Amino acid sequence: MKEQYDRFEVFPQDEVRLAIRTGIAQAQEQIDGKVKTPLYKRKITYLLSSVAAVFGLLFISAQYSPAIATSLSKIPLIGSVFGDSDFIGLQHAYQEGLIDEIGETQTVNGISVTLNEVLYDQSNITIGLIIESERELGEHYFGAGMDITINGKSPKAVTGSYGEEIVSSTTRTAIQTINITEDMPDQFELGLTLQGEKGEKWHFSTPIQKIKDIKTIPVQHKQTVDGIQLTVTEVSISKTGVSVSFVSSEKESDFDKTRGHYIDFRVVDQDGNKLTNLSGGVTGERMKDTIVYKSTKQFDPIGSNVTELTITPYLVIPSSGRGVDEYGKYIEKDYSAVKDVKFESFTVKIP
Repeated sequence: MKEQYDRFEVFPQDEVRLAIRTGIAQAQEQIDGKVKTPLYKRKITYLLSSVAAVFGLLFISAQYSPAIATSLSKIPLIGSVFGDSDFIGLQHAYQEGLIDEIGETQTVNGISVTLNEVLYDQSNITIGLIIESERELGEHYFGAGMDITINGKSPKAVTGSYGEEIVSSTTRTAIQTINITEDMPDQFELGLTLQGEKGEKWHFSTPIQKIKDIKTIPVQHKQTVDGIQLTVTEVSISKTGVSVSFVSSEKESDFDKTRGHYIDFRVVDQDGNKLTNLSGGVTGERMKDTIVYKSTKQFDPIGSNVTELTITPYLVIPSSGRGVDEYGKYIEKDYSAVKDVKFESFTVKIP
C-alpha cells in the first residue's frame, strides 16, 4: 500500500473530485427515493457526503503520504462551481477542460472568497466563486456582484448577471456573467473586485483567454417591422453554447418608447427541438434621432447532428415593472401601451 501511493508525484485532484461527485450522486439518489427537502437542505446533504468521500481517500492515503494529505486539505469540498451548476454549457465547459481553474482565496473580516474558475467563450466571461464565512451572511450581502477591469481599465459599459446558491448558513457559491462586447480583446488581464455589506473588499486579478474552436457564421439577416429595423449579424457556436447577435434601431429619442431592448429569439433545430434560452444583456445608445440596441442572446449547446437552426425574433414585453424618473425616484411602469410586432423566421445552415 505504501509503495502504491508513494508513486504519485502530483496529487490526483481529478480522482478526488470524482470521488466527491460520486458521493454527491449517491446522496441525490437517496434523497430522490425518499422525501423531497428544500434546496438548502439538499445542499447541506451534498456537503456532508462530500466530506465522507474525501475522508475515505484520506484514510487510505494520508497515513502513507503526508504530501497527499496536505494537498487534500487545500481542495474545497464544493469542487467545481461550474461542474455542479444547473447550466448545461458550464457543465460541458468543465467536462471538456475549457475552464481556467484559479483557486485563489482571500479572507477579509472572517469571510473567505475563492476565485474558483473562469470561462471566456463567445458570449460571456463567466466567473465562479466559493464564499465561506465564520458567521451567517445576509441574503444580499454582496449586492449585485463584482466590478471588473480590462487590463486595468473600467469598460465603457457592462451587462450581465450575478447569482448565489446557498450551500449552508455560512457557505455559498456564486456565478457572475459578463456579456461580451466589441471592445473586449481575445485575451487580457481581468480585474475583479467584490464588495461586502460592511465595506469589505476582495480584489483578484487573472489573465484570461477566449476558448478555441468557436464557429462563427455571418448572417446579416435584415427585416423592418413597424419601425423596428432589425439586423441579426451572426450566429456563433461552441461547446459551451449557441449565441445570436443582433443590432436594432428605431427613429425615437425616448428610450421608454422603443422596443428594441425587448427583442429575443426562439431557436429550433431541423428536428423541431427548441434550444433553451439563457437570455443576454442589452446595451442601448442614442444616435441623433435614433436609438440603437445591441445584444448577444445565449442558448444551450447543440449536438454535432444539428445541421440547421430556424430563428424567430419576437418581443418579450413585461407585464409590470419599476423604473426611475428624472429625479431618481422609483416609479411603477405601465407596459400596456407597448405594441407587439411579428417578425419573420429565417434559417441558418450549420457548415
